[in-house]
Amino acid sequence: MNDKIIKWGILGTGGIASAFARDLNFAKNTEKTAVGSRTKESAAKFAEEHGVSRAYGSYDELVQDPDIDAIYIATPHPFHKENVLECLRAGKAVLCEKPFTMNSGELEEIIQFARDQKLFLMEAMWTRFLPPIVKVREWIDSGKIGEVLLVKADFGFRAPWEPEWRLLNPALGGGALLDVGIYPVTFASMIFGTKPEKILSTAHIGETGVDEQFSILMSYPSGKTATLNGAFRIGLTNEAYIHGTEGYIRIPSFHSAKSATLYKDGEEAETFTDDRQCAGYAFEIEEVGRCLRQGLLESPVVPLDESLKIMKMMDEIRGQWGLKYPFE
Repeated sequence: MNDKIIKWGILGTGGIASAFARDLNFAKNTEKTAVGSRTKESAAKFAEEHGVSRAYGSYDELVQDPDIDAIYIATPHPFHKENVLECLRAGKAVLCEKPFTMNSGELEEIIQFARDQKLFLMEAMWTRFLPPIVKVREWIDSGKIGEVLLVKADFGFRAPWEPEWRLLNPALGGGALLDVGIYPVTFASMIFGTKPEKILSTAHIGETGVDEQFSILMSYPSGKTATLNGAFRIGLTNEAYIHGTEGYIRIPSFHSAKSATLYKDGEEAETFTDDRQCAGYAFEIEEVGRCLRQGLLESPVVPLDESLKIMKMMDEIRGQWGLKYPFE
């Protein structure tokens, strides 16, 4: 079973689906078995471009393919709950693009269903599996910077003004928090583990009714804090810093990290650099394979209870802004 080939289906044909398909070429013991789209034409074009064996003109045909072991869901997040449940009902393992769902109520439903059916389910938080982030966790766990007291993380970019586009459209779950903000929020959760005692936040709600930028302050026991920012109408540094009692760690472009530097008090800086050839999704793909071969129903690196905790935090943050989506 250690070398069992995991046969993948890809549900959706957008940009993130293409990135995932390209990285499947770098993941061990995997096969690009099938792709499903809402039209046969879109699926066929995607299959030809990425060397996928089978192209289906509906999601139902994809999930019913008996040869598929796992399905990657790459649709916009308002459709994640429906898509996840469709895959689970067909008995498939599921890797769902972040954010898992639109809110914690939806996520509780699909987690319970997966657990009841004893099926694998995981949020595609690919950052967790990147070698520099793995190294950062090793540094922290070994006490390299002492006790961690402060985390800072920003992720933002300048997007064009297209009101009907997914990021700006409330009907498509637009807004900075769910799309880019989940990265710094999840990063803080990875470092501190526990739920914050208090969350304070502010956001700019733009013309279309979604958050275009936000700032969050989280406070934890023993004076620990996290300061997080996200935006898609202004560019940010996209860096993360972890400050401890004996030094700090800097991670440029932390969401897609290719390096991390350890600054330990009184010592020369140490930089870990990742020379990977893939974008980085291959590592989460291999994690799914590892879990399936070992009979695990969730990943210990991105456990379902933590994904739910993070979604509840984001519900609370949106509640502070009074931001609700039309379909909620």
